[in-house]
Amino acid sequence: MKIVAGVVVTVAVAVAVVIFSTQSANHERENTIRVAFFPNIGHSIAIVGMEKGMFLEKLGNQTSIKTRLFDSGPQVIEAMFANEIDLAYVGPGPAINGFLKSDGKSLKILAGAASGGVSLVVHPNSEIKSPADFSGKRIAAPQIGNTQDVSLRNFLSENNLKPVEKGGTVYVINVVNPDIFTLFSKGDLDAAWVPEPWATRLVQQLGGVRLFQEKELWPDQKFSSVVFIVRSEFLEKHPDLVQKWLNVHVQTADWINKHRDETEIIYNDFLKKSTGKTLPPEMLHEAFSNLQITYDPIESSVYTFAERANSLGYLGREGYSLEGIFYTEPLNSIRKEIIS
Repeated sequence: MKIVAGVVVTVAVAVAVVIFSTQSANHERENTIRVAFFPNIGHSIAIVGMEKGMFLEKLGNQTSIKTRLFDSGPQVIEAMFANEIDLAYVGPGPAINGFLKSDGKSLKILAGAASGGVSLVVHPNSEIKSPADFSGKRIAAPQIGNTQDVSLRNFLSENNLKPVEKGGTVYVINVVNPDIFTLFSKGDLDAAWVPEPWATRLVQQLGGVRLFQEKELWPDQKFSSVVFIVRSEFLEKHPDLVQKWLNVHVQTADWINKHRDETEIIYNDFLKKSTGKTLPPEMLHEAFSNLQITYDPIESSVYTFAERANSLGYLGREGYSLEGIFYTEPLNSIRKEIIS
């Protein structure tokens, strides 16, 4: 009987430990925000806000922040689908695809993060002067379906050109930004449609020629190149945390626009820690000058991106609806406070 009693006690203790561990893990999870962004200049709100401790200060000691760096938007959306990410900074293309693939259930756009900051850069030996010279050329954009890819393919269509896989004469190469840089340096690409700081790196480090900036193709030279999104389930469970993060998001955008020189230093320090490399100050300055940090989601441009993606066949064959993709009530309340 003593042995049996000992076994019972041991089992009871083991069960208690499992329950306690599970409760502790759940408690830790409930007080953790998992955030995704890129090491790109367009993601400066996330980078500066984290590096300066602005998000941590606002969220308080009871909440921890776990960050993950990505190099393509579709990867971020997959991580969000897998319940590995709560908040993210991505291009509107992947945000649209994620919203539609989940039947509007998985994510919402809360705000903007950047406008512009994308260019078509041609190789110095490509002899490309205009779209008339694109035939037979190799033009790169990051992962297929991402924002730059949609813009490139739409531009081709507007100039009566098609990718080779669609029966045309332009070779569209989809690889991540670091690989674009490598291929460009080897002369294996004729041009690239890329965001900052990659566009300026191609110009200043590899002798590329900036044929044009994408913002030149948009009304008022404004379009949403980076948006701030949230996993819908996280928003439902933690609206207070989302509101706090959004408050800092807006404050950080304002701070960046008032402290551009310091922002460039912070970004370079972040780059050193995350990649082991830095960029020359003159390169950073030019790259930052090519985009606008803003919390305005520029909703009309997001709808335009969807129309373009749909015309390219990226959104399926049964039509699409973006109704409900924006959840801007929290942002609008902040705007009202700023105005008042």
